[in-house]
Amino acid sequence: MMKTVTPTGVERTLGEEELIVSKTDVKGRITYANDVFMRMAKYSADELIGAPHSIVRHPDMPRCVFKLLWDTIEAKQEIFAYVLNLAGDGCHYWVYAHVTPTFDNQGNIIGYHSNRRKPDRGPIEKVKPIYDLLLKEEAKHANAKEGMNASFNMMVDFLKQQGVGYDQFVLSL
Repeated sequence: MMKTVTPTGVERTLGEEELIVSKTDVKGRITYANDVFMRMAKYSADELIGAPHSIVRHPDMPRCVFKLLWDTIEAKQEIFAYVLNLAGDGCHYWVYAHVTPTFDNQGNIIGYHSNRRKPDRGPIEKVKPIYDLLLKEEAKHANAKEGMNASFNMMVDFLKQQGVGYDQFVLSL
């Protein structure tokens, strides 16, 4: 069982050359976490290995972004995303994540690989108000799944209005 972590509002940042690396199985359970991940997340290897990657999910991170992430990687594609994570001590940290499926010799997905680096501040400041709107939409609904689906539709509509796909949007920030 995952412990409940209360956000402190204190931000931690990655070093310019640091890279968080993790691997998961097809269900999103962590199978590998590098030292940078453990240090930033404030969890030991024993706490991370076997835990769902959502162990570092910050409550201010819209669920619909993770729906998009999972839909994309399960479709055998890579995705880039700005993600707000919550460390085990309540601090938070932003990452620019690149998530890819891992394949066996027959082309079947056997897990996922994620590299996260320090994001530039400009894109974070641009994505925060969008994430806030998505979170407000999620909160309007009776349950988490309905909220996630509603905010996902809101995000899709936003991207259509911008005339771009998600990848183009992220790269334009």
